[in-house]
Amino acid sequence: SSLPSSASSTASASVCSPKSHKNVHKHQQSLLHHPPVQSSYTDFKGTYETIEGLNTYVTGDASSKKAIVATQDIFGQAPQTKQAADIVAAATGARVYLPDYFHGKPVPQNAYPPDNKEKEELIQNFFSGIASPPKNKEILINFGKTLKSQGATSVGAYGYCWGGKVTVLAAGPDTPFTAVSQIHPAMLSADDASALTVPIASYPSGDEAQDDIDAFQKAVEGNSNKGVKEGSVFHHYKEMFHGWAAARADLEKSENREAFDAVYKELAAFFNKHL
Repeated sequence: SSLPSSASSTASASVCSPKSHKNVHKHQQSLLHHPPVQSSYTDFKGTYETIEGLNTYVTGDASSKKAIVATQDIFGQAPQTKQAADIVAAATGARVYLPDYFHGKPVPQNAYPPDNKEKEELIQNFFSGIASPPKNKEILINFGKTLKSQGATSVGAYGYCWGGKVTVLAAGPDTPFTAVSQIHPAMLSADDASALTVPIASYPSGDEAQDDIDAFQKAVEGNSNKGVKEGSVFHHYKEMFHGWAAARADLEKSENREAFDAVYKELAAFFNKHL
């Protein structure tokens, strides 16, 4: 497996289900509690817990019956990803969990893009080893089931890049999740979209291949599950680069900061509707 190759995409698409008045109110509610994005964020709201053997950043209302699991990209638990978890927790009232699947050994940011043989091998070994999507799908499913056994009545999940792939794989039959999301996703597959059993919010960037985005979206719209077909949302952030909402986010730049803010407002509204 490899990360998605860069591809320029000019076609834009923004398809959202119409919201009832109730959901518009819930959307506005989510915005009232949406903290501003900070370019240099150090005021982390969460603490660390070990859950299912994973060192997990946990943030949000400890008494909440709603839980959301965030799955990192290959660069691990970055400050931007933790700020995002804090924002999602505040905007949804959910307890948000960011587990470290890589046990403190993510891919170094300077290893991407894999533009030489050494970097290429590092990425390939990473994906076939600790970051194997099928293996981590099971870890994520078990994580969600554990949260339910601890009292969460509804659990959502979102993921970036590699984490988007793992999240989608975990949203098939027997999923513990009520709704899921992928942000600048890697390894998009129409087969994964056809296997979904819960609604998905998809937020691709301008760097994923347009054909892959279109095929995935078409499969979501043709999914045999009515809840998936009617509850899923799609917004193509075609001006943004792969990574703009996670570890590679450049929050010093106003356009990146604005898109970062926008996608978490959308994500919060999606979870407020479904969880």
